[in-house]
Amino acid sequence: MARRYLNRYIVFLLLADVAFGANIQMKPFTMDWRDNADSLVDVSFLLDAPAGKDGFITIGEGQLEKPNGKRFRIWGVNFTGASCFPSKEDAPIVAEHLARFGINCVRFHFLDSNWSASVFVKDRDDTRALDKQQLDLWDYFVAELKERGIYTNINLNVGRNFRKGDGVRDYEYLGLAKVVNYFDERIQELHREYAGQLLTHYNPYTKSQYRNEPAVATVELVNENSIVEAWMADRLLGRNTGQQRGTWIDITQYYANKLTEKYNAWLTERLSLGELRELRDMSGVGADELVPRLTKNQFAKAPKKRFHLEASFYMELEHDYFTMMYDFLKKDLGVRSLVAGTSDHGHSKSGYPLLTSTSQMDIVDGHVYWQHPSYGTNPKTKRRTFSIKNTPMVDDPFNSTIVQLSRSAVAGKPYTVSETNHPFPSEYACEGIGILAAYAAFHDWDGIYLYTFEHKDPQEWQSKMLGHFDIRPDPVRMCNAAVCAAIFLRGDVRPAIETAARSYSAEQVREGIR
Repeated sequence: MARRYLNRYIVFLLLADVAFGANIQMKPFTMDWRDNADSLVDVSFLLDAPAGKDGFITIGEGQLEKPNGKRFRIWGVNFTGASCFPSKEDAPIVAEHLARFGINCVRFHFLDSNWSASVFVKDRDDTRALDKQQLDLWDYFVAELKERGIYTNINLNVGRNFRKGDGVRDYEYLGLAKVVNYFDERIQELHREYAGQLLTHYNPYTKSQYRNEPAVATVELVNENSIVEAWMADRLLGRNTGQQRGTWIDITQYYANKLTEKYNAWLTERLSLGELRELRDMSGVGADELVPRLTKNQFAKAPKKRFHLEASFYMELEHDYFTMMYDFLKKDLGVRSLVAGTSDHGHSKSGYPLLTSTSQMDIVDGHVYWQHPSYGTNPKTKRRTFSIKNTPMVDDPFNSTIVQLSRSAVAGKPYTVSETNHPFPSEYACEGIGILAAYAAFHDWDGIYLYTFEHKDPQEWQSKMLGHFDIRPDPVRMCNAAVCAAIFLRGDVRPAIETAARSYSAEQVREGIR
């Protein structure tokens, strides 16, 4: 009898709570980037201003250090496209806002964009001239960041769409021109030219060229770009016949033929006549024919020798490109900042072939997203659609961001993560930054950059979520960013006492591509 009344009482309370809750007016939790007045949420004390005051960030015992030997870590964000060029009125406000949340480095991403504001002059038929007005805005922003203890990471090649006047064959079919940079001499020449223009540019507000600017922590050569990965994904077939500005697209027939010719020249330099004859027999071609390159559906049954030779060719192309660009920056331009090649980013495939090359740079880098949106097109409305799994990462530790990123760290090398996020509208975004900061500190990694703070010009920033990746308007991710800045920068989590290392032979690395 008593239990029956108790149950009725509980039901009554629940219904009352629902009725009361229905009358509550939910209020938006807006992140006002212009309001940087004194607040309890201010961890700018973690920053050491101005950035670079003691000299260039260096490497000591495989870790980032300041010139005085003090450990240095990066807790950063990306600024993408138009957000890289705030007005001179907005720049100091944005810089102050970042400092307040403990951000000590900005990765400038898509400076070379053609879909947004960029450093290229728009009304030319090439991408070989830099826009003085855009550079002036960027210079001023970099100086404001520096004043508050915020370093700069310069990305050299991310979103460049070549134009007719650039003298690039099939420019209108290349999209972001990934992969072809590893074997096309004209594109390599343009990469060097642009690097020279940007890094020797004089910033009147910091009073130094970027190659001599100690507030520049890192220079990255190319973004998410691997010819080995393209081989694994069948993007070297030469079947691209559509004009587009896409990212992950096949090369054209011209470049496919050029790549095959280079491959055969490479084989001729390394194999005896007998070995070449044997390889042609394996490939089913005659003595006067070129050895064809393998496609993805041939990987499994390809003879070991043939497969490993072609894998070595692509890996050598990557190594040669990174070495060439590194030497150009360091020896020809005299760049004093640390250099990263590209990021290990495709976690559905082996990243070790790429790491054999990128680990020769100053810094090794990785990218990862928890449940990146999958995009499609609604067949009826023709509108772009997306989907995400929307499940918690803590329930799937094997596929977690921490486990995925851990494969990319190389013993004796500084390791940064220059892109990571729990993309909106994940209902579990609150878990991402905290877990990442704690485990990154535990692994003693050197830097984390959340992707991205914003894509748009500050004049267009709104107090609502308009995209999957912008963290600026998101109270969940921004509040976590401030708390976790202390965890990571202050060292609230002690690094692991022991390190478990794995090693792979060259044969294992090549075989892992299949």
